[in-house]
Amino acid sequence: MLSPTQSYDLFEINKQYYQWLASSTRTFWNNPIFGLLPSPLPPAFAAWGKVTEHSLSRISSKPDWGISSYISGNKEYYVNEKIIMDFPFCNLIKFEKENNNNKERKVLIIAPMSGHYSTLVRNTVISLLPDCDVYVTDWKNARDIPSSHGKFDIEDFTKYLINFFKKLAPKLNVIAVCQPAPLALAATAFLAKEKKFVPSTLTLIGGPIDPEANPTAVTDFGNKIQMDKLKNTMTMSVGVNYKGVGRMVYPGIIQILSFLSMNPQTHQKAFHDQILREINGEASEVDRHNTFYDEYLAVMDMTAEFYLSTVDRIFKNREIALNKFSIDNKKIDIENIQNTAVFIIEGANDDISAPGQCLAAVKLLKKLPKNKKISHLQKNAGHYGIFSGKAWRNEIKPKFLKFLDNNNYDC
Repeated sequence: MLSPTQSYDLFEINKQYYQWLASSTRTFWNNPIFGLLPSPLPPAFAAWGKVTEHSLSRISSKPDWGISSYISGNKEYYVNEKIIMDFPFCNLIKFEKENNNNKERKVLIIAPMSGHYSTLVRNTVISLLPDCDVYVTDWKNARDIPSSHGKFDIEDFTKYLINFFKKLAPKLNVIAVCQPAPLALAATAFLAKEKKFVPSTLTLIGGPIDPEANPTAVTDFGNKIQMDKLKNTMTMSVGVNYKGVGRMVYPGIIQILSFLSMNPQTHQKAFHDQILREINGEASEVDRHNTFYDEYLAVMDMTAEFYLSTVDRIFKNREIALNKFSIDNKKIDIENIQNTAVFIIEGANDDISAPGQCLAAVKLLKKLPKNKKISHLQKNAGHYGIFSGKAWRNEIKPKFLKFLDNNNYDC
């Protein structure tokens, strides 16, 4: 039986082998001599090799933020990416603008740490730059973090958020996208009890506040599997080629396989169509397919303790939903939130965090006035559309900005 480290290295070896095979196939069948043969096979094999090599090369490679400027009105403004806080597992970054206005809305986007890199919210950042001062949590790949930095579970994640909130207070507006929504709620409640550094607003987008409010395949998996089995089958130690060698992680490669298995027909058709476009000379490095899958396939490892504690405490035991979450054995009471305005956004077609899961936060905020609790259900929008798509840009973002302006005060 393979050891955890050997299993991790086996994944790496297989990925590198198939990437080499695809590259060799593309190179071989692109030989000009095959142009003399009246056969569709050479371009078909070459197209398969190119698409496959491109896709495999994106797995576990962190995409660049690629935000150097933005357009506002008829003018282009330059942007500089700056690290505000540097922690072992995350950087707090700011997108400094050439025309920075201290009176602009201050927004912290808490990117999900659910397998993808924080660049998943790139389009959200770009859309907000003309109207807001934007900060983002840039989570680091666990495979690159030496074991000497210790553990990182959902309590540590929440402590990071608390530190970020304190750094950016006052008049801070927080957006938690998907996975961090319940922990952002807990971090806000922690500071509300202290009555210091409390965010002015908290926007929760498609997050599992109560996974049982409207179960999906994700929640069903979390409920059915035993924790010992999950630990033994889904976690392994980082291989010898990385700084985090020996650290137990939930590998990104397993996460992307899970993502793909949720809608296999859709992804198979997408890659089949892309191969046809390559054959016909219609594909490019920046076409719609590559733009989407370059981000979708780029995955990072999470620490095993973060992954396991998320499944156990958020999904199985529903600690946030039941208001039983604690940090260092000290209970965090969600009812402490009495002044922070909360905006809940869900997508009607969200099959990851279905409608009702995020809305469950309303019942927990018993001491928050009704006029400070608002929600929006976006029709015909899936999980990604509610923070990075036309639905976000055209319908949700204007409501979000209005929400900020109506609640822009220091808590």
